[in-house]
Amino acid sequence: QLQLVESGGGLVQSGGSLRLSCTAPGFSLGYYVIGWFRQAPGKEREGVSCISSSGGTANYADSVSGRFTISRDNAKNMVYLQMNSLKTEDTAVYYCAATPPTYIGRLLSSRDYTYWGQGTQVTVSS
Repeated sequence: QLQLVESGGGLVQSGGSLRLSCTAPGFSLGYYVIGWFRQAPGKEREGVSCISSSGGTANYADSVSGRFTISRDNAKNMVYLQMNSLKTEDTAVYYCAATPPTYIGRLLSSRDYTYWGQGTQVTVSS
C-alpha cells in the first residue's frame, strides 16, 4: 500500500514562503500523478495543484496561481510545493495525494486520487 508522507509545514508570516515536500518511503513516486490539496477549518478540501508523472504538466487553482509552484524530482522520489507570497487565507492542512497516470488537462478533484498522506499544517500569520 502506497503511503505518502508530507513535510515542511509550519508557521510563517504573511508574505513569507514555505516549501512542502511529499515522498513515499519504499515506493517509487515517479509512476504517479501527484496532487496537493488543502483543508481549512470548517471548509471543504480543495485542490491546489497537480503534476504529471514526468513533471511536464502542472495545473493550479486560481487562488494560488502565480504564487505556488509544484515540481518533482523523481530521482529523489520527491514532489514539492513551493509556496511564495503566502496569505492568511492559505492557512490549512496541506495533503499530497497520488493516482496512477491519467490525463491532467485540468486540476483533478479529490475523488480522482487513490492514495493520501496524513497532512502537514501551514499557518500564515498576519
